[in-house]
Amino acid sequence: MNSRPATIKQKQVAAFLKPRPRDSHKGQFGTVAVIGGAPGMIGAPLLAARAALKLGAGCVHCGLLADNAPAVDVLQPELMLHSAQEALRLHNVTVLAIGCGMGTSVAAQKILYAALRLEVPLVLDADALNLLARHIDLQDDLRARKTPTILTPHPGEAAHLLGISTADVQAARTGSARLLAEKLRCSVVLKGAGSVCATRDGRIYLNQTGNPGMSAPGMGDALTGMIAAFIAQGLDADQSLLLAVHLHGAAGDALAEKGVGTGMTASEVTEWARWLLNQWEKAL
Repeated sequence: MNSRPATIKQKQVAAFLKPRPRDSHKGQFGTVAVIGGAPGMIGAPLLAARAALKLGAGCVHCGLLADNAPAVDVLQPELMLHSAQEALRLHNVTVLAIGCGMGTSVAAQKILYAALRLEVPLVLDADALNLLARHIDLQDDLRARKTPTILTPHPGEAAHLLGISTADVQAARTGSARLLAEKLRCSVVLKGAGSVCATRDGRIYLNQTGNPGMSAPGMGDALTGMIAAFIAQGLDADQSLLLAVHLHGAAGDALAEKGVGTGMTASEVTEWARWLLNQWEKAL
């Protein structure tokens, strides 16, 4: 096991990318399903789904828990919207991202229970992590999975999962990320200034892109969608994690360089991430 964290470099993660063949079609770039959106929180899964679409996934579905959920995303009509249960039953899904704005209701718990039994890669964020922290049986189900899972906790969510305080997590960020990955047998990004990535093979990586302007609503949702997009396009889970985390922060840095510090939005970060990704691909 590598005991010291390595710094994620642009050259390292850009090498994961492959040029698209001239005769490509959307079916070659995978299908993402995003599930979340309890009443009052529909925006969260939509932000994740839009990020998955704009970072290259071939098809993106969004399953919403709220009864009054819209039938179409008028800002991104390319997305296919469903109820959460319908999205869970979709065939040919390459990767499932679950938890954004999902809430912790009994219905949400049942959805996570079912998702953990699917043989597709999972990206778990937000309320999926809160549910895991509350229900030991769900943690057992996660440990039993053979297919890759990525967790994306902020320090508070990591603290709940580990049964310690947020201050304890922040005082030992590298150790906390490693412990969480070992405990739940998955890959982890512990978000925050200097996000720490722990991969399934025991390696630890430190990300140094990003800035205080990214302390804004929806940033984690966008990151979740980006990770899912790269898995859908054929990268393995750990490659997708490292690429998305580094690119997400680099996009925020690009915005900051344009003078946008205060008031930066997750939607803007997604747009800049798409632009940067295309520049990195051109340089291959």
